Amino acid sequence: MKRIISSTVLAMLLLCPVRFLYAQDKIIAVVNNEIITQKELNDFINFIRMQYASQLSGKELEEKVSAAKQGLLQRLIEDRIILQQAKNEKISIEPARVKAKIYEIKKRYALESDFERDLAKQGLVQADLENKIREQMLTYSIIEQKVRSKIIIRPEEVTDFYNQNKRKFVKPEERIFTVIVLQDDSTAKALSYNLRLGEKLGDLATRYTFTVNQLSALEGQDLRGEIEEAVFKLGIGEISDPVKMDNQYYIFKLDDIVGSRQLNLTQAQDKIQSYLFDIKLQEGLAKWLDELKKQSYIKILDN
Repeated sequence: MKRIISSTVLAMLLLCPVRFLYAQDKIIAVVNNEIITQKELNDFINFIRMQYASQLSGKELEEKVSAAKQGLLQRLIEDRIILQQAKNEKISIEPARVKAKIYEIKKRYALESDFERDLAKQGLVQADLENKIREQMLTYSIIEQKVRSKIIIRPEEVTDFYNQNKRKFVKPEERIFTVIVLQDDSTAKALSYNLRLGEKLGDLATRYTFTVNQLSALEGQDLRGEIEEAVFKLGIGEISDPVKMDNQYYIFKLDDIVGSRQLNLTQAQDKIQSYLFDIKLQEGLAKWLDELKKQSYIKILDN
């Protein structure tokens, strides 16, 4: 009877659906006393795609995800080591923090069904997302405790960096301009024409409906391409042709040009401190991770 049962079980294990499950749950790495499966790597890729999707789409999104895939297994291994360390240190995350982050993500969607549909496209449900967010928060917490909190930027480091890199702290030429927003093409063309004839905005407001704002921008840094192309062609006082963007029409009037200038130490110090902090953070994180890896058992299994 035992032999018959064993043969039946063996036959079941050889069926196609089980092979598929094996492919999904195949162990691809071992980290200390935990395993990483192909499904976990796939879920991680989907989670990364969802994060990028808040800012990118189409070909640009897929190229970004494809580039990220190259080191994703190593990152997953490092994340697992860090999470294990966080658990060893008995760090915990309040459920309210995770819920608040989920709420923040949901606000990007018009309907909750859109949010759930987007998750489903990535092969995820809300519980998966909550777990990933909790793990991210655990990771940030242990890194804050072990690395970030120990970083110190001394005033002399900032001064030395500034003196050695003054050319990096030249503020580019700046444009100060008025933006006029209208809802239809014919009105925008008429308004642009009348402004060029010398009429004042205040007088035109009695005949046309529009909104006005004043902005400033640095060349190559702050503006959408369509706006920069229009604004940076203008001389002081000149009016642009209407530019259509997102179903609205924009007219630009250049008010002033502020030439490029050297920033002094006081003006540059916040940027320098941030830059030096990031460098020390990366160095400190790499060193700490190397120490954890030396103390860990890591094995990547062949495909």
